[in-house]
Amino acid sequence: MSEKKTGFFQRLFGNQPVPSPAPPEVLPETPVEPVTAPVPAAPEPQTLPETAKANDIPPPPGPPETTPDYIESIEDQFVAPTPVVAEPAQPQGWFQRLASGLRRSSDNLTTSITSVFTKRKLDAATLDELEDVLIQADLGIDTATAITETLRRDRFDKDVSGDDVRTVLASEVEKVLGPIARPLVIDASKKPFVILMIGVNGSGKTTTIGKLAQKFTREGRSVMLAAGDTFRAAAIEQLQVWGQRTGAPVIARPAGADASGLAFDAVTQAKAEGRDVLIIDTAGRLQNRDELMDELEKVIRVIKKVDPEAPHATLLTLDATTGQNAMKQVEIFGKRAGVTGLVMTKLDGTARGGILVAIAKTFGLPVHFIGVGEGVEDLEPFEADDFAKAIAGFEMSR
Repeated sequence: MSEKKTGFFQRLFGNQPVPSPAPPEVLPETPVEPVTAPVPAAPEPQTLPETAKANDIPPPPGPPETTPDYIESIEDQFVAPTPVVAEPAQPQGWFQRLASGLRRSSDNLTTSITSVFTKRKLDAATLDELEDVLIQADLGIDTATAITETLRRDRFDKDVSGDDVRTVLASEVEKVLGPIARPLVIDASKKPFVILMIGVNGSGKTTTIGKLAQKFTREGRSVMLAAGDTFRAAAIEQLQVWGQRTGAPVIARPAGADASGLAFDAVTQAKAEGRDVLIIDTAGRLQNRDELMDELEKVIRVIKKVDPEAPHATLLTLDATTGQNAMKQVEIFGKRAGVTGLVMTKLDGTARGGILVAIAKTFGLPVHFIGVGEGVEDLEPFEADDFAKAIAGFEMSR
């Protein structure tokens, strides 16, 4: 008969050598986090009777035939999840990006309009409240009055819903913006076609120049850039980066150089090389600083010494987040620098995109481009119908 396995107590207190541990059990492939079970206190030493033999002590229980429940529960926690394959994001068209960018403006307007129209019939008090909402959204008094008067004429004392008001809103906004939504036309007979970019600090001039350079280059035009913001070394470097991206040479001087002298050199070189387009950056300046506005006028005078018709386009970049201050910028820059068109940037960062409507109604200047993001594709030619529908909160299917 084979010798039975040595018992636990004899191994603990007996004189026999402790057998070598059994080889480790092969664990399943699924990773199992080790479980620390409480260590039982060592039992008090017991004195065995002299007659006790090894065979009298039962062997310890062997391993269970099935995996204990607690092991199964732990394994369940570490079962590798089924990988989720993310569907590639569908690229958004310009209309979707515009609607998304104007979401804050449209949500602000539509929420306010909905809160006003809690009554079923349109009365004078409701019209007054609506007019206040439209003015607070920076649409301007004239546009707000036109919308309320249209509702008064067509729907007074009738059932009116928020959607009805939004429809009228989109229609009136389009009427205002339609005449000023004009593309920037590059006259091929003028080489170079000189574009002077102006605006206050932080309005996005340099970034807009880079985006325009990208667009013109894609159209097959040869472009040159001039880093006329000589006050900021960062602006010079930023424009040089855009030049590398678009393959456009950049005329630059060390920070602190004379801006008008740089503009003179840039126009002269672009003319000598037969460039199609020259875009000149300028330093950001507050419209109420006379000495800075005088310097801008000097830049323009120097450009005209090379080409009396230049600059052929003077574009004012407007930061939509400045709200009513943008009205004053258009007024003073228009008088001092002869603004020919507008570029509205950062419409995705404000709830008052309606300021563009007030500016259009007051000054009638062309709006060439609007921006709703930082990407190159987020600057597009201005379309009145699209803007009107987006700001009124209508979904665009195109």
